[in-house]
Amino acid sequence: MRSTPVLHVAGRVLLGADPQAEARDELWVIDGRISFTAPRRTRETVSLSGWVLPGLVDAHCHVGLDAQGAVDRETAEKQALTDRDAGALLIRDAGSPADTRWIDGREDLPRIIRAGRHIARTRRYIRNYAHEIEPDQLVSYVRQEARRGDGWVKLVGDWIEREAGDLAPCWPREAVAAAIAAAHEEGARVTAHCFAEDSLRDLVESGIDCVEHATGLTEDTIPLFAERGVAIVPTLVNIATFPELAARGEERYPRWAEHMRRLHARRYDTIRAAWDAGIPVYAGTDAGGSLPHGLVAQEVAELVRAGIPAPDALDAAAWRAREWLGRPGLAEGAPADLVVCEEDPRRDVRTLADPARVVLRGRIVA
Repeated sequence: MRSTPVLHVAGRVLLGADPQAEARDELWVIDGRISFTAPRRTRETVSLSGWVLPGLVDAHCHVGLDAQGAVDRETAEKQALTDRDAGALLIRDAGSPADTRWIDGREDLPRIIRAGRHIARTRRYIRNYAHEIEPDQLVSYVRQEARRGDGWVKLVGDWIEREAGDLAPCWPREAVAAAIAAAHEEGARVTAHCFAEDSLRDLVESGIDCVEHATGLTEDTIPLFAERGVAIVPTLVNIATFPELAARGEERYPRWAEHMRRLHARRYDTIRAAWDAGIPVYAGTDAGGSLPHGLVAQEVAELVRAGIPAPDALDAAAWRAREWLGRPGLAEGAPADLVVCEEDPRRDVRTLADPARVVLRGRIVA
């Protein structure tokens, strides 16, 4: 049987985001895994060169979902391939009604860490997306999705309350506290969709691990997040759509529309303040609902626009993000999931938008 060619990648192999961090001049990919030692026996070799970083992480992505709900396998495959070709080789699913476990059997698709299906209050989320339940059912559904997923559960923390005409928390504090405790007992972490301000304190004080969007952070809750080490995934490419959403819903919910505009207007200040306070920030796109896939480079660029230094914004989608999700980066023996850039992405993250090569499990795929 013919052996698989060795991949030799030369240039600058970046082992961290800090420009002063250790780097190597080359690595080899042997049988799909990283080695920093040249193979001893002669084998066919394919050579690449450039700035090498680990496969990017999209920490909020919905493969298997579109604006109407679950999609078929062919559509989910196209979504995953689009993310892959953009360099996103590790995806944290942030809720989907589709069963995407079959993707794990595909060597040509990114790895997905699933959160199961969204869990929302009755008539308080996008139709066809979530289990829509009442507070007395929350613990049982959290346990169910914790067992179905890959170590994460996704709650909908706030949404439009029709009577109030504005964003409002979905769950009583005692219900969410019991649910988060149940998820932790099952070995899962919990994250929650939150646009507004009012649900954040209850969630954090109940032990939540992460909050998606987090546009409602204020000078009162930012220190609490920092103290508890609660991460945020801002999804700034999605927050950019708030004015459009507000315009569409203004006639029916004018109070909500104005609230969404305020959250949008201060989005960069909010995220920079969170970063300055030491809150862990990770890059996620919210692709798969109304947004297209393949936007991870745009999200990193948005973090930079928010005032996060370029190396740290890159880290939010690379080394640090992989560590947060329990996946290796550029380490001896790790799966060879690589993005190769023509320029140093720590100095200019815009180079991520056009990677020279994408290598997935040792194969050049894009």
